[in-house]
Amino acid sequence: MAQKKATNIVWHPAKVTRSKREGLNGHRGFTIWFTGLSAAGKSTLAVAVEEALYEHGCHAYVLDGDNVRHGLNSNLGFSPEDRVENIRRIAEVAKLFRDAGVINLTAFISPYRVDREGARKLAEAEHDAFIEVFVDCLIEVCEQRDPKGMYKKARAGIIKDFTGISAPYEPPEKPEIHLRTDQTTVEECVQAVMNYLIDRNYIPCSPNRIQTTYCTGQSSSA
Repeated sequence: MAQKKATNIVWHPAKVTRSKREGLNGHRGFTIWFTGLSAAGKSTLAVAVEEALYEHGCHAYVLDGDNVRHGLNSNLGFSPEDRVENIRRIAEVAKLFRDAGVINLTAFISPYRVDREGARKLAEAEHDAFIEVFVDCLIEVCEQRDPKGMYKKARAGIIKDFTGISAPYEPPEKPEIHLRTDQTTVEECVQAVMNYLIDRNYIPCSPNRIQTTYCTGQSSSA
């Protein structure tokens, strides 16, 4: 974690509390943290789940790894040190979204367990507000997909420190949800996530505005 340099600062409390914002939204604020290799399907699933949540009447927003690097984290590269700072920043942003009562879905490789645990610890006092989703896919399948041509460049030595090739990936040991995207469809994975959220009362079973098919009452991991 980065060392705090600011001094003489005092937290200014708000009059509109998190519980009031959640009450207005009709659901809790929490984080769904998608982690996995490049091309495993993290962003695809995050966007699909966001759409399902929207149709369910929920306030949700995707924080995508590449998108965040266009702005907030544009000054970071892919060295081990920059990867740590990348995840530290997004973990703090996710915390702000939770406080706003908004469901946030993060799609980052986030290769190191210690960094993901750091993000989880920020939610320790928030009653299970951090849901880790392991987007598991054989690296051979990821390389076959390779939508951005990254694996090809990594194999050619053009890209250094590429996760799964020249840099490590430490898979989650006890994720809340484990999805095998090399064996199941996007729709099946979305259904598994929505079932998990409904069964554990993260979101109401009855949609707030738009009817959907996600209230099955059957939780599963694809």
